[in-house]
Amino acid sequence: MATRKPGRARTGEPTGVRALERGLRLLEELGSGEALSLSELARRAELTPSTTYRLLETLRRRHFVDWDELSGLWRIGLRAYQIGQAFCHPNSLSSLALEAMQRLVARVNETVNLAVLDGAEAVYIQQVESRQMLRMFTQLGARVPLHCTGVGKVLLAWRSEEEVRQLLGPEPLAAFTPHTLTRVDAVLQELERVRRLGYAIDREEREIGVRCLAAPVRDATGRVVAALSLSAPAVRLPERRLAELAPVVLETTRELSLRLGWQPEPAPLPVDQSSPT
Repeated sequence: MATRKPGRARTGEPTGVRALERGLRLLEELGSGEALSLSELARRAELTPSTTYRLLETLRRRHFVDWDELSGLWRIGLRAYQIGQAFCHPNSLSSLALEAMQRLVARVNETVNLAVLDGAEAVYIQQVESRQMLRMFTQLGARVPLHCTGVGKVLLAWRSEEEVRQLLGPEPLAAFTPHTLTRVDAVLQELERVRRLGYAIDREEREIGVRCLAAPVRDATGRVVAALSLSAPAVRLPERRLAELAPVVLETTRELSLRLGWQPEPAPLPVDQSSPT
């Protein structure tokens, strides 16, 4: 009687490959950005709940997926995003953004940053400095709070209220300057304003003397995956100049989003107001 080779399933397919395929299937189901329960993931992947849980736990330990303890839902993790964007080094998010950021800096001569959400903080992954003698500088990899920074507000604004409250944590929120919003309800009102305008402003809320203007970068699913910000000494960013720079920053984030596969919703067709004859 023929013996089965060690390490192989009855189908002749390596067990490790089957596990890998199942794990990738779970990542594909979460890849749309939708948060899903364990039972729903198991149903979609045609796996048992116990197998699904073991695979998800392995992926979670490597930060490919995240689990929300409050809701019990699973969602795609930062590591999966990083790997996905790095399918070819020049097309990684930070590299992809670099050229557009350089053009923006050349145009406005202020420092530009790119940040992503990691846990309950924003992390800077790219920066292009201005040529000004007095200019802003942020260490790549630096982490900043969400409630008092332009990039943080952008990364929060298009999330559900429940998720925002969970990310912000208990009140009062940390106060860094007299301008910092320390109540969650006040931050939620600010986020509504961000969604209405399409961009966020840090009015010396994180550091006295520094102002920022930030806008969202979206991926192919329309999800906000990064925030691009322009920062400068407050004396160079009065309200009038912030209003002038906002369209320029939005133009850059739109370009980046389109390169990531984002497709804006088409403008509605004009309604024919003429009366029938």
